[in-house]
Amino acid sequence: MNNEYYGKLIFELSRSGRRGAAIPDAGCPQVDLPTHLTRAHTVNLPCVDEPTVVRHYTNMSTNNFGVDTGFYPLGSCTMKYNPKINDEVCAHHAMTRLHPAAPDESVQGALEAYWTLQRCLAEIGGMAEFTLNPFAGAHGELTGLMVIRAYHDSRGDKGRTKVIVPDSAHGTNPASAAVAGLKVVEVKSLPDGTVDVQALGALLDDSVAAVMMTNPNTAGIFESNVAEISEMVHKAGALMYYDGANLNPMLGIARPGDMGFDVMHINLHKTFSTPHGGGGPGSGPVGVCAGLEKFLPNPRVVKKADGSFAVTTSPDSLGSISATLGNFAVQLRALSYIMSLGNEGLCQAGPLATLNANYIKESLRDLYKLPIDRVCKHEFVFDGLIDKSTGVTTLNIAKRLLDYGFHAPTIYFPLLFHESLMIEPTETESKETLDSFIDAMRSIAREAATAPECLKEAPLTTPVRRPDDTAAALNPRVTWNDLKTSAQ
Repeated sequence: MNNEYYGKLIFELSRSGRRGAAIPDAGCPQVDLPTHLTRAHTVNLPCVDEPTVVRHYTNMSTNNFGVDTGFYPLGSCTMKYNPKINDEVCAHHAMTRLHPAAPDESVQGALEAYWTLQRCLAEIGGMAEFTLNPFAGAHGELTGLMVIRAYHDSRGDKGRTKVIVPDSAHGTNPASAAVAGLKVVEVKSLPDGTVDVQALGALLDDSVAAVMMTNPNTAGIFESNVAEISEMVHKAGALMYYDGANLNPMLGIARPGDMGFDVMHINLHKTFSTPHGGGGPGSGPVGVCAGLEKFLPNPRVVKKADGSFAVTTSPDSLGSISATLGNFAVQLRALSYIMSLGNEGLCQAGPLATLNANYIKESLRDLYKLPIDRVCKHEFVFDGLIDKSTGVTTLNIAKRLLDYGFHAPTIYFPLLFHESLMIEPTETESKETLDSFIDAMRSIAREAATAPECLKEAPLTTPVRRPDDTAAALNPRVTWNDLKTSAQ
């Protein structure tokens, strides 16, 4: 690209003495600050004019990939298009100018929106009550496990210190359990990707606090034995935890509460319309079945007998897990999304996501290895190319997809397969987009057979091609001074 700003740092565009604004003399006398209040060295800031700044950051922004710029088939992350009306609702001045410590009577509208979302999520999840306080999915997992611990402790059952997690689980599951002070026990999956019920039964005893499951699971397969599993777990005195990362295909079709789950979290930023990635923003509401409501974290929003709303606390609560009532802007987006789609719209999301995933899977199965030959839900997993003789790996395929203008799917996860390529198209993608992606994947498979070295050098068109991931992690260079030092 012939662009003087492209690929350069703002410091590289700096020219001594250049500036973007001229500030007139204020007419105030100069004051010499005490030495202890001044810097020992001059601040190293770039000297640039306004057009250079605008063009630099505009060019930088075009290097970002997101759901607003293209297809983002990242497995288990539900990166779907988010309607802009939801952003407008959460950005309304009536909401953005609220103070978290405002008296209840002065923010009744906001509290009603908060309470209404709680009730919507309870209906969608088949739960008795929800808290919106957690700031992310993993934060929700931790909160849910804390609820489970509080429940067992309230019964004097303090010996339940283990959490059983399938080997296909998201990495946050064992991490959250460990942070909650619980020991993680892994249960193996069968070749079809579902939990080995017999192996699970052998692990259940009076030391188990909970079993964490995702349904449909990480391989995109619905755990058809979930009712049997729930019965086994409850008979052993443990609780069932639902990881809501894969709730998207279940919307309006099946509810975790009806499957026998006692506690669940929902990723509002995945399922209910918030652009996410890069660490935020997020929200991980936690729902509980009847009997566990009192353990939810403080504070809570309740509807009083006179129809007004109030922020309350409970002495039986596990305590506070966030400074206020969670990420209000994300909650407003979710409420706007739910109310604008309504029951009919929400009930279409799951089937369309399932249809899109199966359409891609069936269109590529002649070239990519399909380890689980079943109808999937919202996502599915290939085990690399069928033809392994070329030496082309899943990583090569993912890198090459960038040259075709698509974000790469999740790779090397789940760990059930050696060359996992997990694809989740979501319900918002058109057939034309899916066909373009399918064509790209088929072209890559042909290249693997005819020009494998091209794939092993990909991507060829991106500003950054093949960075040394290990070196970047061990020796990060995140400032201009770091780069100058390394160059010297």
